[in-house]
Amino acid sequence: MSLELKASSQRVQDFLSQHGQQFVVKQMPASTRTAAEAAEAVGCAIGQIAKSLIFKDKQTGDPVLIVASGANMVCTKKVEQATGIKLGKADADFVREKVGYAIGGVPPVAHHAKVTTILDPSLQCYEAIWAAAGTPNSLFELHSKDLELLTQGTWVELAK
Repeated sequence: MSLELKASSQRVQDFLSQHGQQFVVKQMPASTRTAAEAAEAVGCAIGQIAKSLIFKDKQTGDPVLIVASGANMVCTKKVEQATGIKLGKADADFVREKVGYAIGGVPPVAHHAKVTTILDPSLQCYEAIWAAAGTPNSLFELHSKDLELLTQGTWVELAK
């Protein structure tokens, strides 16, 4: 692991520190772009990976963050039924512009602006979970209760 963080990862580390968290962003030697790669890199179950997916609210055009367990696929119909938000796909340019990170490294925190956040209750089954930290090879470990506090997210059954 590299000791010096890239700027995007440092922004995540600074956010965590500013919010009183002792979590440490770790830059890994290999890719953590996918949930499978991330789980392999840290030696955990794929379900412990908190993957951050950005969608577009079809009505407002605003970004919507879904933090899902790496073991689950998101059912957008379930999210719409629970929240009333109609989700559309967000391309790479939209993601970078709205939240400030590239796909594959989007963290659940430290975005350019506040985003509506939906959380997968499956993540609550684990003592520890891992989330992306701004680059396709950086992560940080946290607990699901901390994820809720840091993101102000809402728990919604969303797995297919």
